[in-house]
Amino acid sequence: MAAGLASSLHAAPKVEDSIAQRVQACTVCHGPQGRAASDGYYPRIAGKPAGYLYNQLRNFREGRRQYALMTHLLDPLSDEYLHEIANYFATLDLPYPAQRPAAPNAGAQLQRGQELVMRGDAQRKIPACIQCHGAALTGVQPAIPGLLGVPRDYINAQLGSWQNGNRQAKSPDCMATIAQRLQPEDIAAVAQWISAQPVPEHAKPVATLPGRLPLPCGGVTP
Repeated sequence: MAAGLASSLHAAPKVEDSIAQRVQACTVCHGPQGRAASDGYYPRIAGKPAGYLYNQLRNFREGRRQYALMTHLLDPLSDEYLHEIANYFATLDLPYPAQRPAAPNAGAQLQRGQELVMRGDAQRKIPACIQCHGAALTGVQPAIPGLLGVPRDYINAQLGSWQNGNRQAKSPDCMATIAQRLQPEDIAAVAQWISAQPVPEHAKPVATLPGRLPLPCGGVTP
């Protein structure tokens, strides 16, 4: 009995060796199955295009995006492993939570946000969001993310990060160029309108762009 007890105490617990098990470290911040954290700070990664997720993992690892925790986690990982992580989360088809309604007095701001998202501002050389992120704003394969289902505060923060250089992408960095042309009230309007839009059931990135990209974008196949 003593020998058996000693053997059981020293036996290593069996852990499933699968990508689903290994990426549980990601879900501590990004929510169960990568559905997003409830605080609106850590974004949804489930269902995003694999090329986009891979690019962001590399951007964190190589210093184009600034968040020390992500950098430390990714620094020892190979490109092959980053592809495996990206492909896993890209295949998850999970429902989105209901969007929070906009404030009752946000009518003018919502109208301005819709104008910028759907038509842009040609005079200031600001392209419409739908020119890159798809006509339904659900993203485009293989590397452009959807915008629907993204919290208002996260959109505000990321556009601000592009403006101040804390977030970067491969050159040419089209989003940094666009962000520099936006005024604070433009960012608030776009974030307000997008975050108030419902996400269609089983929303997925579309296969092709609706037309030519308005600007050259590093990491995106034209």
